[in-house]
Amino acid sequence: MKIFLAQQNYHIGNFESNTRKIIQAIKEAKEQGGDLILFSEMSVCGYPARDFVEFNDFIGRCYTAVNEIKEHADTIGVLVGGPARNTQHRGKNLFNAAFFLYEKEIKAEVHKTLLPTYDVFDEYRYFEPSFNWQVIPFKGKKLAVTICEDIWNLGDNPLYRTCPMDILMEQQPDIMLNLSASPFDYTHDEDRKSVIKANVLKYRLPMFYCNAVGSQTEVVFDGASLVFDKDANLCRALPMFGEALEAVVLNDDGSIAGSVLEPASRVPDKELVPETLEPELNISQVYDALLLGIRDYFGKMGFSKAILGSSGGIDSAVTLAIACDALGAENVRAILMPSPYSSTHSVDDAVQLSKNLGNPYDILRINEVYQAFLNTLQPIFGDLPFSLAEENIQSRGRGNLLMAIANKFGYILLNTSNKSELATGYGTLYGDMAGGLGVLGDCYKLQVYALARYINRNREIIPASIITKAPSAELRPNQKDSDSLPEYESLDQLLYQYIEKRLGPAEIKAQGFDGALVDRTLRMVNANEYKRNQFCPIIRVSPKAFGVGRRVPIVGKYLV
Repeated sequence: MKIFLAQQNYHIGNFESNTRKIIQAIKEAKEQGGDLILFSEMSVCGYPARDFVEFNDFIGRCYTAVNEIKEHADTIGVLVGGPARNTQHRGKNLFNAAFFLYEKEIKAEVHKTLLPTYDVFDEYRYFEPSFNWQVIPFKGKKLAVTICEDIWNLGDNPLYRTCPMDILMEQQPDIMLNLSASPFDYTHDEDRKSVIKANVLKYRLPMFYCNAVGSQTEVVFDGASLVFDKDANLCRALPMFGEALEAVVLNDDGSIAGSVLEPASRVPDKELVPETLEPELNISQVYDALLLGIRDYFGKMGFSKAILGSSGGIDSAVTLAIACDALGAENVRAILMPSPYSSTHSVDDAVQLSKNLGNPYDILRINEVYQAFLNTLQPIFGDLPFSLAEENIQSRGRGNLLMAIANKFGYILLNTSNKSELATGYGTLYGDMAGGLGVLGDCYKLQVYALARYINRNREIIPASIITKAPSAELRPNQKDSDSLPEYESLDQLLYQYIEKRLGPAEIKAQGFDGALVDRTLRMVNANEYKRNQFCPIIRVSPKAFGVGRRVPIVGKYLV
């Protein structure tokens, strides 16, 4: 049996584009003699559609798309994903479904059983779990079709009470097919391989796994669709972060035609769970995810040009370099806004960076703007000493200038704050926290340095002086980040234990962290939730990002 995997980048709610892509892939598969073609989860409408699925018109258009697609499923079997109405009159109105199309008919409907509600997922809000499990007979084979999370319930501590493959095995299937929309994080490549391997070893069946690719605001899907034979050898791996259509021949004995990419002995046996932050871990994948995140955010929203504040610091330098790669240097405008406390070398570094990248830049000195604010506020501020208020005036002045230019010329402002700063509240609301998209908001400072080294892997793009100098906001004389924050080598590791590992203060202290440092840091994290709640969408690259995947109370008392 010749089976195609169609790894495609969908646009949520863009039914015309999604349907066109799906039909084109079907045509190509038929031309190459394909028997079956597999698409990803929720392919007709894009994933996650979230509250769009609460609109009856949206569901109707999903069905219209499926009906249009089925007209092309004449000599080839087609598995596409989409919401399906629940006609059983019990439970929620919809299922997360896979439609099996053949001979221009909907031959079968498979409903997702395991509906995740953790991290960025909220599927039980919308869908009813499956209560019927049947294999699909097709060309002498029995197909066991599952959807994404349905294969993730193995191991010593299953998350759900049901395992759909256990039920399907009673009907003696010949092959496992999984439609997935599994988001990227820097541990996930290893995770998915280990999970698929575990399924294959348990059920002794080959598996074809088709994952979505593309970025949907903050959530990035990396593709990397996989095919395993019945002996758990990895036989095919589609590219990460790109669309692909690939044919795989399944032999009658469960083997896969062609050579083995990785024998079972080399495929990971368990999910990757780093005990500490490893800044260099899969840093090339992190870079590619950020690249795709920017590119798709702009492309799907109809934007073409970006603007950002270039300070001569590491965060804005890395953001600028990635944005130029994603959008083209000519489409990214850097604005240098030195204040009375900006160092000459920071301006020089920012200029050199833009010259290296070839992007347009402007220098707008904010001394007069800053002084105008101070003069206006003098009757109220009086003779009070210089404080955080005066520091933040500079940051907010820059934010106003950036937004004015963005409004005038149709730019989207890219935010350059990193995860360490966002965690501790080291940023100014409506100032350097302004923006339409947070590029580095899920990267700790140590990871930002790792990204800079990756960007410079072939030649010096980011000037070495930007990478080696002490980080500073330059909002007061001789300021350094370490004046307000612990050293990043300690801070980032501590934050990782609290945010990614979800350890409490006593558990973190037991690992050897200084008790006073732990208490101070966790107070900062929790006291600044109100800032993060007002922040722009962040491109997610970690297992636990700020935003939709981390929900804590703004007014919570815990650890404050």
